[in-house]
Amino acid sequence: MVLAAFLWSIAGVFTRHLDHAKSFEVTFWRSLFCALTLMVWFVYTRGTAGAVAYVRASGRPGLLSGLCWAVMFTCFMIALTMTSTANVLIVNALSPLFATVLAWAVLKAPIARRTWLAIATAFAGMLIMFASQAQASGAALIGMAIAFGVPVAAAVNIVTLKRTGAHVDLAPAILLGALLSCAITLPLSMPMVASAKDVLLLAILGIFQLGIPCVMMVRASAHLTAPEVALLGLLEVLMGPLWSWLGAGEAPGAPTLVGGAIVLAALVANEIVPNGRRPVRVT
Repeated sequence: MVLAAFLWSIAGVFTRHLDHAKSFEVTFWRSLFCALTLMVWFVYTRGTAGAVAYVRASGRPGLLSGLCWAVMFTCFMIALTMTSTANVLIVNALSPLFATVLAWAVLKAPIARRTWLAIATAFAGMLIMFASQAQASGAALIGMAIAFGVPVAAAVNIVTLKRTGAHVDLAPAILLGALLSCAITLPLSMPMVASAKDVLLLAILGIFQLGIPCVMMVRASAHLTAPEVALLGLLEVLMGPLWSWLGAGEAPGAPTLVGGAIVLAALVANEIVPNGRRPVRVT
């Protein structure tokens, strides 16, 4: 899980070294190589017929989950082309809190007092970050707004599946999401302007930053509790800005560091504070 978080964290620094590819085209190439990686893995582990049956078994819930993943893939990469790596990753880290609030609103699931406090604290941290971006760059502010599509889609995905009582295997849903992302962004990518270097960098992201770590997370989650997965996943938020700073000279501003620290502290506290229940393992 630690290695998966490390691989996830390289998206920002690789994106900063693209020559010509922008926005939807960036999303298309990364999603395409992610889909190819997962297809190869499924065929290698299950055989061709078994791989097809494995994906088809997801049914309509899998398609719905895949659509949510497609939104996450698209919003993430577009946001990275418009604002800093730190901003995007900190917004993405809010997914568990968004899911908690949506479950409370739709499923009437109770929210612990510590979680309400974490939500309020994280909101304060985001206000600090948004205020700084509003003063610095309109494009960066729009990028942060687009980045919110990731935690929103993640929350909708989780709550919808819980409400319908459907169980969707994560790996096929990610494959469907990558394929849907390709289908959505391909016409919006025309005319393509990516150089050979761009395609190579995006292939690395699709394979090593998205496809492989997703498989690793599926394997790791069978042996870790949900809080352990969430906390180890936060390593991406710490490492991503570091690589962008070291590899692309993208240093986060003071408001981002302050607001991000507040958000991360709220998320960590929410996961480690005891709630009086035994931890449930992810299956």
